[in-house]
Amino acid sequence: MSENLSMPKKFLISFFSALHLRDINDPEHPYTLEQLKVITEDHVTIDDSRNRIKVNFTPTVEHCSMATLIGLCLRVKLLRALPRRFKVDIFVSPGSHASEDAVNKQLNDKERVAAALENRNLLDMVDKCLSGISPM
Repeated sequence: MSENLSMPKKFLISFFSALHLRDINDPEHPYTLEQLKVITEDHVTIDDSRNRIKVNFTPTVEHCSMATLIGLCLRVKLLRALPRRFKVDIFVSPGSHASEDAVNKQLNDKERVAAALENRNLLDMVDKCLSGISPM
C-alpha cells in the first residue's frame, strides 16, 4: 500500500484488511482478488488529508472481460465501507489491460457507475463477489 505521510504504515495495512478488499471474490474463478494478485496492499493509496483513496488493480490477463466488473466490485466495497467524505478513484494498473483507458473511464464516471448498479443482474453479481461466496 502506498504510504501517506499523514497516516502510519500500520494503519494503512489495517485499513486494507478492515475493508476486506482482499476478501473480494473474482467473478470467474473460485479465488479472491488477493489470491490472484489482482489487488494487493501496494495497489491502494490513501490521502487522508485530501479525502482521497486510489486503487489500482491488475487483471489476470490483458484481455480480461471481467475488468469492469472487478473495478465495480472494488468501488462498491469502498463506497459501502467508507465515510462519504472520501473520493474513490479506481484504475486498471497502467499497461495491464488492452482497453485500459475505456475501463478507467467507465469506472470513474458517476453516471455510468450509477447506471450499472441499477442493473439488477449486475448488482447481484457484485453482491456475490463481495459476500465471500464464489459466484461460480
